[in-house]
Amino acid sequence: MSLGIAFKGAEGVVLAADSRVTLTAETHPNPKTKQLLPAYYDNATKLLSVDGQKFIGAVTYGVGAVGKTSPRTAHSYIPEFEAELLKANTERLKVEEFANRLGDFFMRQWITANMPTNDKNTQMIFLVGGYDEGSPYGRVFELFIPSKPKPREWHKGDDKFGIVWGGQREYTDRLINGFDERLPDIAQQVLGLTRDKTQLLKSELKKQLQASIPYPFLPLQDCVDISVLLIRTTIAIQNWIVGIRGVGGPIDVATITRVEGFQSIQRKAIMGERFTHGI
Repeated sequence: MSLGIAFKGAEGVVLAADSRVTLTAETHPNPKTKQLLPAYYDNATKLLSVDGQKFIGAVTYGVGAVGKTSPRTAHSYIPEFEAELLKANTERLKVEEFANRLGDFFMRQWITANMPTNDKNTQMIFLVGGYDEGSPYGRVFELFIPSKPKPREWHKGDDKFGIVWGGQREYTDRLINGFDERLPDIAQQVLGLTRDKTQLLKSELKKQLQASIPYPFLPLQDCVDISVLLIRTTIAIQNWIVGIRGVGGPIDVATITRVEGFQSIQRKAIMGERFTHGI
């Protein structure tokens, strides 16, 4: 499931993600007696950078791997994506063009691996952020594999700033919007609201309950701090919940600015044994 965040601020773009991948295993081949058990891996890389594209990056959430019998993470495909861009002799890409190429690439991997194409709950989603050459402010796009490979832009325009998140999002929804996104649908079912009244309720809830954060004002450091807080809070509360604990492991964070491009702020490192023993 995971939690991915892209923050378009006035001073730069922040990308952040946790490191947990959840795979589901069947305990018995008999359909009548089998159980599905989640297996967690806390060292996946969901913060993606691409060699030769210094001013663009991405985070991924949703389905953690492509393939059923031999699953592979999105990060494991990046060398192939880099080789494809190199073969095409691409120079600095615009953010939207990069997002389009990333979507095309992963659609091919998805189809080759015979992944389901009609299941809305089986999606690999990317948030792509960065700077076009000569642009004063960044851009953020979202794309869904396989249902919506064409990128959709968030906070479009030089005067629009804000945060986008996805994955196991209920706690972030409550902190930022003031309510779980499932609330209007629950109210519709329980109270028999019409579709129009349900949409009105959702709009009013967000208007009256969302956190009053002045996004255009925030320095880049504050954008980083908020992004980390949201992921860390989700990780912390999942220590006690009964259910899928899909967010965990180290938090990877990067910034992208107009001048410096992609910069890792905190990123897990490969290391040896992590336990110390007393003498």
